[in-house]
Amino acid sequence: MRERIERLKQNLSRTIVGKEDAIRLTLVALLSGGHALLEDVPGVGKTLLAKSIARSIGGQFQRIQCTPDLLPTDITGTNIWNPSSGEFEFLPGPVFTNILLTDEINRATPRTQSALLEVMEEQQVTVDRVSRRVPRPFFVIATQNPIEYQGTFPLPEAQMDRFVLSLSLGYPSESEELQMLQQFSKGLTPEELQPCLTPEEVLELQQFCSRVQVETSVQQYILNLVRTTRDHEDIALGVSPRGAIALHRATQALAFLSGRDYALPDDVKFLAPYVLSHRLIAVGGRRAKTIVEQLLHSVAIP
Repeated sequence: MRERIERLKQNLSRTIVGKEDAIRLTLVALLSGGHALLEDVPGVGKTLLAKSIARSIGGQFQRIQCTPDLLPTDITGTNIWNPSSGEFEFLPGPVFTNILLTDEINRATPRTQSALLEVMEEQQVTVDRVSRRVPRPFFVIATQNPIEYQGTFPLPEAQMDRFVLSLSLGYPSESEELQMLQQFSKGLTPEELQPCLTPEEVLELQQFCSRVQVETSVQQYILNLVRTTRDHEDIALGVSPRGAIALHRATQALAFLSGRDYALPDDVKFLAPYVLSHRLIAVGGRRAKTIVEQLLHSVAIP
């Protein structure tokens, strides 16, 4: 499994140049059983990363391009009348997949955004009082442009809390961008990548991650960070218990990706800005990530 994970990282680095942390964080979200939110400007590789992961694990891939006229049934599916059988039949929506790319999620209306709440948390879809399980593993990669606000609908706190972490790819360096141009001239696309894992092996890896040992002192460190956000004067809304669980699961996944069967406080420190920041509502124009970084300096490390 360790060898296959290394091949997976190498596979992704063939299409995603110079974004080792972004690749590692996305794999943390996948192996922890959560979902990832990519907040960045257009053209930096968000869609490319999602397609490359789907191709690398040999799973089903679906893409939803969110627009204001998108309906909830366009995501979940709906029942249609079949004249030949004289019965309604369920037509599955794009959520019935392994990797779901929800592009520009904040362009969908709140009503449509809410269609993802159940499936992201419970991995099932309920239509006309009938619940149906989606394939496993089920991994949502959502993207949004933090600069463009015209025609967008900010994600509510309940929706943001569904993502185990939020990250930004950022612009590449000059040397990385040159390497991208060189790769582009060779015509390398995600479709050319060979699968390194199967969906069943991803589920097995998720089980391995859940068995990574997290000592009580590290769990207390996670709890101290989370509870401090609830009483901070610059934070209007702190991290929920779901956020504490997400940080715990992400810490286990990062330790596993690092080749360890135990977690370290350094794993928590590295992940905290990505796991906690998007769950906070700061006051006075403060940046949530800056506040989390300050908390990492003030909360004692075990």
